[in-house]
Amino acid sequence: MTEKTELKAGEIIARMDRIPIWGLSYIFIGILGIGFLFTFYDIFDINVSFIQTALTIFHVSSPSSPQIPILLGPVVLLNLIGYIIGSLILSPVSDLIGRRRMLMITMLITGLGSLYNAFANDYINFLIARTITGIGVGADLAIVNTYIGEVAPTNGRAKYTSLVFLFSTLGAALGIWLGLLLTTPPAPFPLGLPVALGGSGFFAVNGWRVMYGIGALLALIGLLLRFSLPESPRWLISKGRISEAEQIVKLMESRAMKKLKELPPLPKVIPPYIIEKHSYINAIKVIFSNYSYIKRFIILLLVWFFGYMTIYSLAAGLTSILASLGYPPPEAGMIAAIGVIGFILVPITTFLTGDRLERKIWTIISVIFTILGGLGIALAGTNIGLSFIGSIVLFYGFNLWVPISYAWTAESFPTRARATGFALCDGVGHIGGGIGTIAVASFISSLLSAGVTKGLAAEVFLLIALFQVISTIIAISIGHKTANRRLDEISP
Repeated sequence: MTEKTELKAGEIIARMDRIPIWGLSYIFIGILGIGFLFTFYDIFDINVSFIQTALTIFHVSSPSSPQIPILLGPVVLLNLIGYIIGSLILSPVSDLIGRRRMLMITMLITGLGSLYNAFANDYINFLIARTITGIGVGADLAIVNTYIGEVAPTNGRAKYTSLVFLFSTLGAALGIWLGLLLTTPPAPFPLGLPVALGGSGFFAVNGWRVMYGIGALLALIGLLLRFSLPESPRWLISKGRISEAEQIVKLMESRAMKKLKELPPLPKVIPPYIIEKHSYINAIKVIFSNYSYIKRFIILLLVWFFGYMTIYSLAAGLTSILASLGYPPPEAGMIAAIGVIGFILVPITTFLTGDRLERKIWTIISVIFTILGGLGIALAGTNIGLSFIGSIVLFYGFNLWVPISYAWTAESFPTRARATGFALCDGVGHIGGGIGTIAVASFISSLLSAGVTKGLAAEVFLLIALFQVISTIIAISIGHKTANRRLDEISP
């Protein structure tokens, strides 16, 4: 590659970096968001519905049986193993063939997994279906966050990651509330949903199947919409496709000029790496042959590993945990469903303020709310209003650090290995989610013989929060700074 070509490529990136607002159509935010809506629908749809699944095809005798959290553990673990496979095998392929193509492939895989889930008739097939879905979800989350990081303005990577994450919260809400509607028996509000359909008839045994069918439909919609996405200019430049990248940047400049009238001065030109031949092995070498990238990988891997132990224990298992602690399933599902309000508040918070603080500072704020929310539920006893407040605070807390850390992880590796680096940290980190879910289920089962008390509930929620505390300590003590800096300065 000639020096002139490298200089031209650097100028194009500098032109993109000077755009202080979102330079693409906001329709593309919505398109990416629809995909995120489905992936988080898939993560949360099991939270309430799994009790009905266990009763109908796993032959569990009671909705409050401690066997349900035990059965849930391997389901979550296999889903996360699929997630890891997708992250580590499929996500890096986007460094080779492009972000756009892989975003369509991952949505297709996720939808097929959800469709398989709808027709599963035993535990083994249910596990296989969740594994396939996890493969698609794991790759999709890594590539979407990589894409956003590469096209968002320098001072708004957390902001626009949060805007896409807003759709995640809508997907989570849809998954939990549909579970409440379709898979639980009716109960007077606020102890349940009066119009719930899961008490009799078709939905009493098939409500959970309908939920996975809806998931497959959402995936199809997301797949069709993604055909219109443009490719990432940074990726095109890394492959030497300079003219294609320039055309997209020109469109971004033109759109920005309509709003701003004048663009800021061109920043310093940083000649980018342009790869003649790309491979997964080369991307791995980029990360593990550089001390800074190795250190970032270890830090972020540990942050995600321990953080996911808390997230998945609650995101996939809160209803089952509460049911095993003595809450009637409709009430347990309602507490989880109301908690989603806290989840929806997360992207609103981080969209408005996410780029004002360093990424790692958010982990402290997040874990404080997690502890307060968990203790709030534990100490509320039979006061359903306090349980609802505790759940809202809990969901706000254990999710608050996530969109910021998505941006942080994508910023921490260079374009030629960004999807690979994100996949390694986030993907391997998901092992913690499966381990956490199984550990919490075992902990509850071992203590239930002494009877359910407020003290037991407090111990359970403190154990769940402890994992996030460890994640936070790692982030704060040795985490690196990336906020409001150009990508090619952070990760050349």
